[in-house]
Amino acid sequence: MVTTATATPRLLKKFRDEVVPAVQKKFGIKNPMAVPRLQKIVINMGVGAAIADMKIMDAAVADLSTITGQKPIIRRAKVAISNFKLRKGLPIGCTVTLRRNRMYEFLDRFVSVALPRIRDFNGVPTKSFDKQGNYNLGLSEQTIFPEIEVGRISRSQGMDIAFVFSQDNVEENSEVLRLLGMPFRKSKTEES
Repeated sequence: MVTTATATPRLLKKFRDEVVPAVQKKFGIKNPMAVPRLQKIVINMGVGAAIADMKIMDAAVADLSTITGQKPIIRRAKVAISNFKLRKGLPIGCTVTLRRNRMYEFLDRFVSVALPRIRDFNGVPTKSFDKQGNYNLGLSEQTIFPEIEVGRISRSQGMDIAFVFSQDNVEENSEVLRLLGMPFRKSKTEES
């Protein structure tokens, strides 16, 4: 088995050197292995319009693979719903699960390049954590990523991004994301 030496992503190095000690100090965690870690990032595109035109699904798959650097899995309908003209087995979405180095590289590009390109951006909401402590975020279009050529886009496509953590403590997970560079929206009390 041949392994290639790859450089450690910038955010992974930052997580190990800066974020873990800062979270340990803030929350009084003695063991560095008890600090919440980002396990995976799941990016999902629901492409309901692909029922009528398969080219829309092909474009969504191409865009998602360009954004993430990984080939998406096409999701198919599990049941038939006649009101939506949906038959069982038709492709209705695509998803990518990023882990390890690719996950940190995507998060770095997302936080430092893609989010600032959103018009009138004031930060991401702080109330998007679920009961398991994972952070969920929805985007309305894929053109905020610089890898996507805006001129060749025929249809704007939104996506859902889920940041999955190893623990369910929302406060600690929020602090880890904040220290990794996630621009959370300031609340009214923090502004004054």
